[in-house]
Order: sequence, then C-alpha cells, then structure tokens
Amino acid sequence: MKASKKEFIAEAEDLLFECQQCVLEIQDTYLTAVSPDTINALFRSMHTLKGLSGLFGNQGITDISHALESLLDDIRLGKVPVTEDAVDFLFKSSDTLSSAINGLKEDAPVDLSAHIEEIKNFRASMQAGEKGLDIQGLIDDSILRVLSEYEEHRLKANIKTRNGIYLFNAIFDLSTFDTSLEELTKKIKEEGELISTLPTSTGVPDGSIGFNLMFASSQNAEAFKQHFSGNLEVLVPAKHTDQQIAPKQDHTVRSATTTVRVDIDKLDRILNTIGELTLAKDAVKRIGAEIEESHPHSPLIRDIHKISVSFERRLSELQDEVLAIRMVPIGQIFSRLAQVIRRYSRETGKEIDLTLYGEDTEVDKSIAEEIIDPLMHLVRNSIDHGIESAEERLGKGKREQGAIVLKAAQKGNHVVIEVIDDGRGIDIAIVRKKAIEKGLIDPDAKTEDREVLDLVFAPGFSTKDVVSELSGRGVGMDVVKEKLSMLGGFTEIRTRKNEGTTITLTLPITLAIINALLVRAGKHRFAIPLSAISEIIVIELKDIQTIEWKNVYYLRGEMLPIIDVGKIFLLETDKNDQTFAVIVGFGRRKLGIVVDEIIAQHEIVIKSLGNYLKGLSGFAGAAEIGRHEVILVLDVESIIEQSLTRQEGASYV
Repeated sequence: MKASKKEFIAEAEDLLFECQQCVLEIQDTYLTAVSPDTINALFRSMHTLKGLSGLFGNQGITDISHALESLLDDIRLGKVPVTEDAVDFLFKSSDTLSSAINGLKEDAPVDLSAHIEEIKNFRASMQAGEKGLDIQGLIDDSILRVLSEYEEHRLKANIKTRNGIYLFNAIFDLSTFDTSLEELTKKIKEEGELISTLPTSTGVPDGSIGFNLMFASSQNAEAFKQHFSGNLEVLVPAKHTDQQIAPKQDHTVRSATTTVRVDIDKLDRILNTIGELTLAKDAVKRIGAEIEESHPHSPLIRDIHKISVSFERRLSELQDEVLAIRMVPIGQIFSRLAQVIRRYSRETGKEIDLTLYGEDTEVDKSIAEEIIDPLMHLVRNSIDHGIESAEERLGKGKREQGAIVLKAAQKGNHVVIEVIDDGRGIDIAIVRKKAIEKGLIDPDAKTEDREVLDLVFAPGFSTKDVVSELSGRGVGMDVVKEKLSMLGGFTEIRTRKNEGTTITLTLPITLAIINALLVRAGKHRFAIPLSAISEIIVIELKDIQTIEWKNVYYLRGEMLPIIDVGKIFLLETDKNDQTFAVIVGFGRRKLGIVVDEIIAQHEIVIKSLGNYLKGLSGFAGAAEIGRHEVILVLDVESIIEQSLTRQEGASYV
C-alpha cells in the first residue's frame, strides 16, 4: 500500500471516529437539548473529511461526505430537526463511510451512489425550517441585519426555549484585546451560548477596540451583572420553566497535542531489529563467558562485561519505549462498542443501561484491533439473546431497563476484559442435553458445569435450542474462541439462570516482545509465554492419577489436569520418577504441562509459522534464540482447550 494511501486512511479513520463520537452525544441528548457545539464539531469533521478525500482523489468518499455535510448544515441551521430518524440515519451513514474506508484498505471500492441519493432524499423529506416564529419587534432590525443565517437560527432556537437574550458591550485595550476577548468568551460559554460577536465603534476611545457580544442563557440579567463589568442590555428576558438548557461547555473534538501518527508496520520493523539486537546482546554475553573460561585473567573480560551490561540496559530502555508507543487505551474500543450497544438496543426495542470501567487500561494496538470483532459479537449476543424484553424482565421482578457492563483492568502482564449482562443467563441443562445429542460428551460422564459451558465455544454448537442464549448474527462463539487463542488469550464464562452472564477475556498486554520460559522435552526445546504461567512445581509421577481417561494431580486439595508434552507431540521423553509441571492458565481453566527440564527465562520475538504451517495445532509461532537456534512457542490456550476434552489415544497432529 502506498504511503499516501496509508496516510489518507489513517486520517480518515480519525475523522470518522470523531464523527461517531459526536453522533453518540447527539443520540444521548436529542430528547432534551443537543449542544450546538456538538453539531458544529460533527459538521467540521465531515467538512474536513470531504476536503481530505478530494485532496487524495477519492471521489466516492468526497461525494458522500459532501452530501452529508449539506445534511448537517441543514441540521445546524434548524432546517432539519434532530429526531430519532435523523440520529438513526447518521449512524447508518457512518457505517457506510466506514465500509468505504475499509474498502480502500482491501482495494475493493464500495459503490456509494445509492447512499448518496438516499441522503438527498432524506434531506428533502426532513426539511422543516423555522416556520411560525417571528422575532420582528423582539430584536432590533439593525442587529438582525448583520446576523448570519446560522446565528439567526441559534437566536430563534434560544428564544423558543425561553432563554434570555443579552447584548454585552465590551471595550478592550488594543494591545491585549485578543486574550481579553478570549477570556470573556470562555466565561460567557460557561453560563450560556455565545450567538454572535460583532465589532463596534460606538463609544470606543482611541487605542481601544469594542465588541457587542450577543449570547443566550437561562440565567437572569442580575446573575450576569455580578460577573461582568460593563454595559449589559437585555434584549429578551429569560422566562424560567422546569426545562432549562444546561450550561454550555467550551470544548472541541480536536485538541492541540505534540503527538505524531506512526504506522504500526514501522514499529513492527523496529521491534524486529530489536529482536536481532537481543540476539547480538546474548552473543556478546556468551562470548564473554567463553573467554572467561579459557582466559580467566584476560583484561578483555571486564570490558566485555561492561559493554554487555550497558548494551542490555539501553536495549531494554529502547524496547520499553517502543512498546509504550504501541499501547492504546481500551477506552477507544469501548467507545466503538458503545455505538453498537446503543444502535442495537434501538433496533431491538430494549432499553440498555451501559456502564464502563477501566477505559484508561492500555493494550497493544495490534491486539486492540483484533479483539474488537469478538467483543462486538459478545455485546450483540447480550442485547439480542441475553437481555429479556421489558415485559419479561418486569415479570421476573427486574428493572425494565437491561444492564450491560464493560470492564477492563490490568492484571500482571495481562488485560482482563469482562462483558457482563443481567439477562436470563445460560441454561446449562439445555447445553448439556444438546452436547450429548451432538456426541460431544458421554451421557454417563460426570461433567462439571464449567466443562459444559466451555462446549458453547465448539464449532457448530449454536443450534436452534440454544440460539436464544448463544447465537450471533452469523458468527459462532467458536470464532471468538479462535481469535482469543490466536492472540494467546483465554476465555471463561460464568452464568446464573435468570441473573445474567459474565464472559471474561484474558489477553496479553503485547504480542511484540515477550518473556518466555524455555523448557525441554526429550531432545526438543520449547518456549512457553511467561504471562500464561502461574507457577512451576516438582511432581512425582506416582502421584499422577487417572480419572475418566484424564491424568490429574491433586494440588493443594484441588484436582489439576496434567498432560505430558511428549504425549501431545508424540516425542520420546526422559523416564524419570520425578519431573516438572508448568502450571498454565487462569481461574478454573488451569493445566499442568509436564516437561523434562526447566532451562531458563528468555526474551523472545514471536514469528509466524507462515501459511504452510498455519493450521498446525499447539504452536503459537517460533522464536530465535542463542546461536540462531529456532524453537517453537507453545499455544497454551489451544493445548488447554484440547487437553481438557481430550480422551485417551487422541493426538494433536
């Protein structure tokens, strides 16, 4: 992809995100009073997108953004009312723009002509104007003549809502008027809405400059006279009612920062270089150790040691800085999910109370992009099939409004995301019955509820009997599981019938450079991500028991499933009475992986196995260590998944 195309897509996605945030705010406030600042911010972002797409020659996006800009101009001028239909149409248009931008990424242009025509038709059908409101006589004609169409619209809108209209005459010293006017403007916006700023020469002494500032507020004139020193004229007095416009806040969608956008591919290349430097660092340490063995009194040893320590420290600092650049707040994902939740709640007619926690929690950009689709699938399930209808909820003694909670928190080297709803929950008995029918479990087997719930992630398990709990618009829960496994993450379901469901996703903070534990099984060495390991224990083989074809080890009174790496990959291993077990996984999904030797902890950069070995189960990738030795990195989640359901004689390969 050309650099210019990447630049356009990145900037367009930022502008589209700003637009979506504005539409969300409009949706939340359109029944009371939409802030004109929000509509103006949306209009500006769309205008910028139109100019940007024209500059880069993307005519389709230019045309649709121009059509939307015209619609938004009508909205800000009051010619098109902000209704539920208008909000829905803005959401739909946002989705169309998103599809068009994604089409550019994949070199698959989207035909936008139909939607452009739809925008024009919608605009024509919704145009209303300010009919029926005559402000002649209320406001002096000399003032009305100098107002723009937008300013006149905002004047009428505030008179309609019974706000007071005031004209404040301010005179500033010519040398400092810019900062003084900015401070006054900010103060006015804290109390109401600034409609117009008009220069005036009446009564202005030499060396000064004057302005007439027209503004609206629900406050009466006396409140302003206490805060503003100068001539304040009441054009239309405030008429207090139960409904008053909330004080307007001075905010903008964009903020001036010192940040620059960096292509993630460039950071990946830097990390690859860091990986190579890590190998060089290890080589320096190894060479120093070899020289010390053969020439213990050589003066070179001290120099090599000093260089090695300095090299390692600086490399670690560089690595930390690059990884920090890749981190983004999880709140960006939550904002996109909020759009999905609000949209689907409207489509399904279910009121949803959305609560967010931990938006500042950070995760690697590549992981953030990969996890958005599984999370969207989960929240859609919660709305479609988890949250009951209002009538059903009231019949169960619940609040009419359903609740969805999105939580994120850092836990060690992991980010834990929870999707919680207070819906009807999952009926484990139905899941167990269907699993038996499909031959996934033995009818006579004593299967724990946890194992039964894990079966909902099995491919093709979503059937008609359980679709009310688990289905999801053409995407199965197995896809969610597969995506988490690919990222080295874990999933867990907790549910109580008629109380709700919690799905927990545990993800590594980054996939770039990770700490791993090197282990040996027979003649082969493997790497296990340290973030997946909870502890390492020494066990006696005689203490391993077999229950229902599964090997288990009682660890502190709990039954821990055990599997030998040699049996997983059909390898010849040592035949010692005592061995090591690496405990991986979290919560109730733990597994002991038996290995012959614990070698050392090592920083690794995981490389893909490539398309040829893409379907190979049990491996997350490969890494290079030592003297350019390539070792395989175990896919802990897939090993856990297959081991917990694996019967005697099953194989991974």
